[in-house]
Amino acid sequence: MKFELSELPYDLNALEPYISRMNLELHHEKHNQTYITNLNSRINGTKFKNLDLETIIKVADGPVFNDAAQVWNHIFYFEGLKPGNNTLKGPFADVIKRNFGSVSFFKNSFIKAALSLFGAGWVWLVLNPKGLMEIIQKSNAGNPLRIGLIPLLTCDLWEHAYYLDYQDKRKDYLEAFWKLINWEMIEKRYNKFTARVD
Repeated sequence: MKFELSELPYDLNALEPYISRMNLELHHEKHNQTYITNLNSRINGTKFKNLDLETIIKVADGPVFNDAAQVWNHIFYFEGLKPGNNTLKGPFADVIKRNFGSVSFFKNSFIKAALSLFGAGWVWLVLNPKGLMEIIQKSNAGNPLRIGLIPLLTCDLWEHAYYLDYQDKRKDYLEAFWKLINWEMIEKRYNKFTARVD
């Protein structure tokens, strides 16, 4: 299976002023393309060549895992964003409140986890096997599928995700990221999983 760069669900300038066209173009069309190119090269002629990304993530190690996970993580990250100044509300806000006590506590906990991650990686909102939400950190290419968790939301904390716009001000990037979260998509992911286990 040959992997290709997926199209963004919005224009390159659609996330401005929170994420600039230049930063998004570099992130999606340069960095993510490099992971895809490397992955295709690494799996060519191997036992991984006909597997989908999720399967590769679950069974591969080393460079193949790193590239496959980074491709999957980036697709998931970009799909979780939406232009505008988005607010968590409606039924899914109630789900968050049941899991975290309040939306503000959830936001603060997510941002705290992102700020405390050392180096490059990802912070995730996931569902555990009991159907409860957790916030976890994963360094480098870490992916929750690897440990049996269901990802709902992720924030890319590699410097290439934000450095052109925010330099070393990770907290400013996180506040901007929060305004861009596509809560309808996150709720759709949640509902897909809960429908499967009901």
